[in-house]
Amino acid sequence: MTTTQAYLQTWTEARTRFTNLLKDIKEDNLKKKLANTKNSAGFLIRHIADVELLFAKNVFGATEVKVQAKTVIAQHDTGEWINLAELLEYQQYAFDSLKSIIEKQTDEDWQQSITTKEFGTKTKAEAIGRIISHTAYHAGQLSLTLKYA
Repeated sequence: MTTTQAYLQTWTEARTRFTNLLKDIKEDNLKKKLANTKNSAGFLIRHIADVELLFAKNVFGATEVKVQAKTVIAQHDTGEWINLAELLEYQQYAFDSLKSIIEKQTDEDWQQSITTKEFGTKTKAEAIGRIISHTAYHAGQLSLTLKYA
């Protein structure tokens, strides 16, 4: 197994914490928020996809990726993330885009340094850890929101 295959397998498995939540979600769940929190379930789904697309484009070099990271730009829930079909399609586009560009990385690419204003200078290997933890963190928030809100 190559380094790229190992990272791809790890990211894909870690992302199931998110995708398993999407199997049973209903449109009326999207407006749910936990008490004393700002972000709805719909916002969290959109945010995870926005950041995955930003990683595909800005960290891994998928220049053809189309991303308008509205959740990152707004930095808060605007209440517009209420169309389940759109959100599911968008998160699938994010998955497919990030998966495609990860598959194109060579073993040497993982040691290449990338600098972003959000997290400074990291190797691509460190960046894959960052996107894994980001998705898992927000998947945990989504899980609690769906369960308790």
